[in-house]
Amino acid sequence: MTDAALLAAAQVSKAWPFEEARKLLKRFPDGKPDGAPVLFETGYGPSGLPHIGTFQEVLRTTLVRRAYEVLTDGAPTRLVAFSDDMDGLRKVPDNVPNQGLLTAYLGHPLSRIPDPFNKYESFAHHNNAMLREFLDRFAFDYEFVSASDNYNSGAFDGALANVLRSYDAIMGVMLPTLREERRKTYSPVLPVSPKTHQVLQVPIEVVDAEAGIVRFEDHGDVVEHCIFGGQAKLQWKVDWAMRWVALGVDYEMCGKDLTDSVRESGKIARVLGGRPPEGLIYELFLDENGEKISKSKGNGLTIEQWLTYGSEESLGFYLFREPKSAKSLHAGIIPRAVDEYWQFREKLSAQPVEQQLGNPVWHLLRTNGYHGGDGDSLPVTFGLLLNLVGVMGAHATREQVWTYLGNYIHDADPADHPALDALVDKALAYNREFVAPTLKRRKPDANEGAALLALDAELVRLGEDASAEDLQNLVYEIGKNPDFGFENLRDWFKALYETLLGSSQGPRMGSFIALYGVANTRKLIAEALG
Repeated sequence: MTDAALLAAAQVSKAWPFEEARKLLKRFPDGKPDGAPVLFETGYGPSGLPHIGTFQEVLRTTLVRRAYEVLTDGAPTRLVAFSDDMDGLRKVPDNVPNQGLLTAYLGHPLSRIPDPFNKYESFAHHNNAMLREFLDRFAFDYEFVSASDNYNSGAFDGALANVLRSYDAIMGVMLPTLREERRKTYSPVLPVSPKTHQVLQVPIEVVDAEAGIVRFEDHGDVVEHCIFGGQAKLQWKVDWAMRWVALGVDYEMCGKDLTDSVRESGKIARVLGGRPPEGLIYELFLDENGEKISKSKGNGLTIEQWLTYGSEESLGFYLFREPKSAKSLHAGIIPRAVDEYWQFREKLSAQPVEQQLGNPVWHLLRTNGYHGGDGDSLPVTFGLLLNLVGVMGAHATREQVWTYLGNYIHDADPADHPALDALVDKALAYNREFVAPTLKRRKPDANEGAALLALDAELVRLGEDASAEDLQNLVYEIGKNPDFGFENLRDWFKALYETLLGSSQGPRMGSFIALYGVANTRKLIAEALG
């Protein structure tokens, strides 16, 4: 692939990262002024620990960043992971120790609350460290920026003065969006109380915009107070807009639940003399019942759970596809995502460049942390691996699994197949948790029993060295034999799955028999007929 061919394909690619990146080309047709890097931002609220939503936003933003670099032949870019750690603590999370300690600091900025884990100087510092550890785990290329550092150091003071100068215009944007009762107390600026050190939700009066002086009521007293140097923070939508303008953010995506915020923050950014960033509004995750995932309900799937049962690459693959469509996020989707990742990866090298750019794996292999495993294919699909361990039972070991893999892979050695070896552990975990408890083999009916007897006799004839293809042809021939009364091959395969494997769905039977072994398959048949 030549650079010219890649660029030509990228300019017309319908893959969503390139479509998003082309928004930035329109924003800066001649590149960003003075050769400055295009700034991508992701946001994080450190009132809780990072989660799969944090991962997907950084991953998807990185995909757009890399696509933009292709389109511009390597124009400079930056990715900022921004922590909104000046926010006041509204609720004590359920999953932290020392709940009473946090309760005593409700309303205080997160960066000025003691760490309930007793590891860092504040609760925000603890969660920010977890965020950086989380992102570093996947080798993302990013710069960490915190709200508290910028507010406290005075880096945002000029932007805050600009907000005070634009106070009336900002209120003109926000007040029509609020209920009448909320309008009476709304303020774009949330001063930190000199008395209680809490972030106050009170109306303010601008006294001196350039000096940052405002007037407000603080627990019964009217005070004048400078909001510079970390003595205030901004209301969410105003804060978002201020940050875009102050940092020069060019691209930021967000979930559908922030659609109104994007619109109103965009208006405020223009009031402040800036330009809102380009961005993608993505759909939210749903649980297996089709309900919106909620951290408080705990009805989703954590990234740790996904990586227990599936690979990092499969998670990236699943998150890549159709970001504007709602996605189910539960354990049942993992096996398919694993196998589809490898199906697309196997196709990649043979595809022409324009098809490669539509292949999710091309994009994933260009991000940080996706350097792949052993080659571009797996000798055994994850689905087939799950069928194998399902038959072996909940107490199967990885050593036993590799013994069976030796039936299918010449000189099978885990060291030679690290990607498959990693999936063996995940298949065993998935089987123990989700498959083994549900398997239930039924007795075959008379016609099915006759077909199984015929299959058993033919397996004796073919022997242990039969190829997966020969075994598959054998299974087909028996299913098509009118003597056994199957209306179609689907009914025959369903009978095999339900009587031999204990499931209504299953693998390509020729591959399964080759993997499990002819003698062992004959034992399954004998058990079914017995």
